Amino acid sequence: MIDRARYAPGPARGVEVSKNGERWTLILVRELRHSPETVWQALTDPAQLREWAPFEADGSLDQVGAPVRLTWVGTGRAFETRVMQAEAPRVLEFAEIRWELAPTPGGTRLTLWHTIDRRYVTWGAAGWHVCLDVLDRLLAGDPIGRIAGGDAIKYAGWKQLTAEYAALFGIEPHN
Repeated sequence: MIDRARYAPGPARGVEVSKNGERWTLILVRELRHSPETVWQALTDPAQLREWAPFEADGSLDQVGAPVRLTWVGTGRAFETRVMQAEAPRVLEFAEIRWELAPTPGGTRLTLWHTIDRRYVTWGAAGWHVCLDVLDRLLAGDPIGRIAGGDAIKYAGWKQLTAEYAALFGIEPHN
């Protein structure tokens, strides 16, 4: 297991932003070394979500129509939502988040769309970047524990990462 205190995110990569007024959509793509079925479990199972995701879920996300309460880590902000699409192990959609999983020769191409307020898009990109790093390590059997919310901001490289995403998006970094 890696010393969690020594974790530092790598450079900004694999992200685009679609701009629509004040609501922007982050589009993050990651190549994971794990099967779509394994990744699907990590996206839908509340116990696995607690290990890497920036939110808590009070129930499984694997059934269309399933009501779920999501609580964003570090904010206490909770809301009720329903799973809008769940086609294991290909598509998962709830709230303002959509995941697509595509098999690749080496594992899975994971694509995330997350609609977010423009003011927080750099933090959102950096936050998901860190969470996806943690997810990849968890699935590889080398868990380092969830790094989200205020915890992510404390890590070396956070400021640099948000600045890199701001430059990619052509905006000022969120402070």
